Amino acid sequence: MAKSSRNKKALTKMQGVITAIIVTVAVVAALAYSLSLPAPSPSPAPSASPTPLQSPILLATTTSTYDSGLLDYLMPKFESKCNVKVNIISVGTGQAIETAKRGDADLVLVHSKKLELEFINSAFGIHRVGVMCNDFMVIGPASDPAEIKDLTNATEAFKRIGDKGAEGKAVFVSRADKSGTHTLELNIWSTLGVTPSDKTQTWYVEAVNSMGVVLRMSNELGAYTLTDRATWTTFKSQLANMAVLVQGDKTLLNPYAVILVNPEKYPQRNYKGALVLAQFMISEEGQNLIAGFTKEGEVLFKPIARNLELAQNLGFPDQANELGWYDAQKP
Repeated sequence: MAKSSRNKKALTKMQGVITAIIVTVAVVAALAYSLSLPAPSPSPAPSASPTPLQSPILLATTTSTYDSGLLDYLMPKFESKCNVKVNIISVGTGQAIETAKRGDADLVLVHSKKLELEFINSAFGIHRVGVMCNDFMVIGPASDPAEIKDLTNATEAFKRIGDKGAEGKAVFVSRADKSGTHTLELNIWSTLGVTPSDKTQTWYVEAVNSMGVVLRMSNELGAYTLTDRATWTTFKSQLANMAVLVQGDKTLLNPYAVILVNPEKYPQRNYKGALVLAQFMISEEGQNLIAGFTKEGEVLFKPIARNLELAQNLGFPDQANELGWYDAQKP
């Protein structure tokens, strides 16, 4: 009995030793296998978020800069130079500024001093600077029933159109879209004490549309309208019934400004991209490109950013300071 007990103890001890040996061999084998495997490749670092300049820039601007072909000429040069995409919203000045006020644009290129200053004074926009100018003209049917041809006073021309309109002998088509063109038109009527409306004056047509559409409507109706020179030059080959009748009045000068959207109000906007685009447009390179943009041999926009006297005369009293500010910025 005692011998049997000793045998069982010896067997149990031997089984423990065997188990320990098996476990040790398994551990050593696993370690050897792991050492034979290639080292794992390090996980790639997460890609950095795009810098503001890499993000597309959203420019809200007037139909005249777009319809004239200026932006199709200018923006590819900027995009190539700075390796960034510019997306364009082409509407009237009023709509462009409202778009920016909603935080849906990075900067504006517009042409209505009244609306621009309201944009600045409400703190939605910052750093208004003059970029370029062209001029407005009164165009109308070659038959000219209001007899305004060769007048040099736009207000007198409007008076004659209104008088003939009241007699049923003339029609005027308004953009009626709160654009810079529409704002100037209303200012001229206002000096005459006239508040035109298609609800009270049958001779007054409110198109609520772009300059290109208004030109075609005027051509079809044999009507007068106010247009900027750049859009007229672009479309005039399609306007067989229309002629330039009044031009050269200082009232009809048409300056354009660039204004940045205030990053304190809309920190999500691409302020850095907007700044770089504005700097390009007012730089010597950008100004030379604007001066070189022509249609049928005619220069459509005159650069004013670095012509301080002209800019001040056109309604930019702080042009020197703003130009200095832009030139000093390092995006």
